[in-house]
Amino acid sequence: MTENELSGIIVDCCFKIHNSLGPGLLESVYEEVLCHELIKNKLNIERQKVIGFSYENLALDIGFIADIIVENKVIIEIKSVETVKAVHHKQLLTYLKLTGIKLGLLINFNTNLIKDGIKRIVNNL
Repeated sequence: MTENELSGIIVDCCFKIHNSLGPGLLESVYEEVLCHELIKNKLNIERQKVIGFSYENLALDIGFIADIIVENKVIIEIKSVETVKAVHHKQLLTYLKLTGIKLGLLINFNTNLIKDGIKRIVNNL
């Protein structure tokens, strides 16, 4: 399955969740429910995945923790905030570069319309 096909499934799941629960819950709630929906769609996910990396000759055991990685092709960063900041976009792009994954979805569930809360971040896709 391509990154774009996975993205379509993920976005559909987010619409379903937002229509059912609405905005205002904790990020951890949306993460749990989104993982449930992705598993129902028979997708392989890794949740709260610790990603290490190296800098020069230094191996670091923890570079960041990805909220959800889907099929080792899409990183999902979940937010439930009033305003997504530019640093959130940059953070996800850095995660993509460190892993070599090409697509990231920054999803802020704290919006009136979920379509306004989904941002696609690409790394050489």
